[in-house]
Amino acid sequence: MAIDMKVNRFRESIKEGKPTLGTRIVCSWPGIVELVGQTGLFDYFEFVGEYGPWTLYDLENLARAGELYNMSSMMKVDGVPRSYIAAKALQSGIQNFLFSDIRTVEDAEEAVNSVKLEPQGLMGVGNFRIGGYVFDGFSVADYRKASEDAVVALMVEKKVTVDNIEEILSVKGIDMVQFGPWDYGLSLGLSGRPGSAWGLNDPKVKEAELKTIKTALKLGIRPRVEINDVNAVEKYVELGVKDFNLGTDIRILYNFWKEKGSSLKSMLSKI
Repeated sequence: MAIDMKVNRFRESIKEGKPTLGTRIVCSWPGIVELVGQTGLFDYFEFVGEYGPWTLYDLENLARAGELYNMSSMMKVDGVPRSYIAAKALQSGIQNFLFSDIRTVEDAEEAVNSVKLEPQGLMGVGNFRIGGYVFDGFSVADYRKASEDAVVALMVEKKVTVDNIEEILSVKGIDMVQFGPWDYGLSLGLSGRPGSAWGLNDPKVKEAELKTIKTALKLGIRPRVEINDVNAVEKYVELGVKDFNLGTDIRILYNFWKEKGSSLKSMLSKI
């Protein structure tokens, strides 16, 4: 029985030059993905695997949850072991990838190759979910297409990366970049000491973000921006940014608890 491969909605939107909207989750419960899907508003969800605990079983279940709502999936991948995690995620049905801790051309090449099949990349064939486990209803050609359709995004979050950004982004197969102000500030020594701010608004951080966006656009690569406030969108749109990622589950919960909890606590204190 032939089975249709799931369309990578994120990739299709990029091909068509359309803007995209995603959101991030740290929780590995597939129910969160279903809630995102039920809104009908998001092109993809991003599982931020770099930040929370998860198992290989979670990757299959997260992918399934996204497929229920025709919503693409993405995973943020740790710097080490980059190739192993990315390959397991793709083989589980995760469609797109954001690679952290990119510092060199070699890092960028490894990221791209980790989600491409041989001979272009590193992956082989096996009893994976992406092939129906036994490659009966799916073909190896389907597997290769899923690999070729995978959107490869890189975090630009280190001083050395920004210093060599044009060379790094010249690696074939990079589709998108995301500037990371937190780690970039850390790499400049602007944060990380007791009593010091994160330096997110430091002119050096803002300058690096602008350089990242402009260089990406010059090279035909789409810059993505993570936002928590929709009022921040306009300035990026004016620069040519089309891709945005809104909020993170734990931040959304924290802000709700802090704001509503504070209000209710104040009311109760008057009783």
